[in-house]
Amino acid sequence: MVRRPYAPGIHGHNPSRGGSEFGRQLAMKQKIKRLYGVMERQFRHHFDEVRKSRGVTGDQLISRLERRLDNVIYRLGFAVSRSQAKQLVSHKMFEVNGKRVNIPSFEVRVNDMIVLKRNKKDKQFFKNQEEILKNKKDVPHWLSLDADKQTGKVLSLPAREDVGVRVDAQMVVEYYSK
Repeated sequence: MVRRPYAPGIHGHNPSRGGSEFGRQLAMKQKIKRLYGVMERQFRHHFDEVRKSRGVTGDQLISRLERRLDNVIYRLGFAVSRSQAKQLVSHKMFEVNGKRVNIPSFEVRVNDMIVLKRNKKDKQFFKNQEEILKNKKDVPHWLSLDADKQTGKVLSLPAREDVGVRVDAQMVVEYYSK
C-alpha cells in the first residue's frame, strides 16, 4: 500500500492549489480565535485595542490574549482546558487580588495574585486538582504557582514564545489591515 501526501481521487493532487494569501490569513485568525475560545467581536475588540498601543501589533495581540483570566487559570493548571477554565471563572471560583472575579476576559496585570477561594478548596474537583498541581512542571516562566496554597502570581508580561502553539499573529494583522 502506498501512502501519498494528498487526498485520494481526481481532485486530490493539484499542485497549484495552495490557497490564496487571504485564505491563509483567515485560517490563522480562525486558529487563534479557536485556540483562546474567543468570538469574532471580542477578538476584533482585542485587536483594535492592541493596534492603538506601541510595539509589534501581532506580539501585543498574543500577549493580550494570554493575559485573559481564563487562559491564566488554564496555564497555571487549575483546569485541563480553556473552556473548563472559563466555566470555573464564571462560577466565581477565583479571586484576583482579594476580589472575586467572574469575567473570563478579565485582563490580569503584573503582580496580580490569583487565589482559589477558601470555601471552594473543599470541593472534590479541587482536591483532585491539588495532586495534579503538585506534579505540574510546565508553568510558563511569566507565571508562578504555589501548589500547596493553590495560588498563582503574574510575574511579567507574556512573550510571543510563551504561546506553545505555532501561530503567526502577523498574518492576523495583515488580515485586518485590508
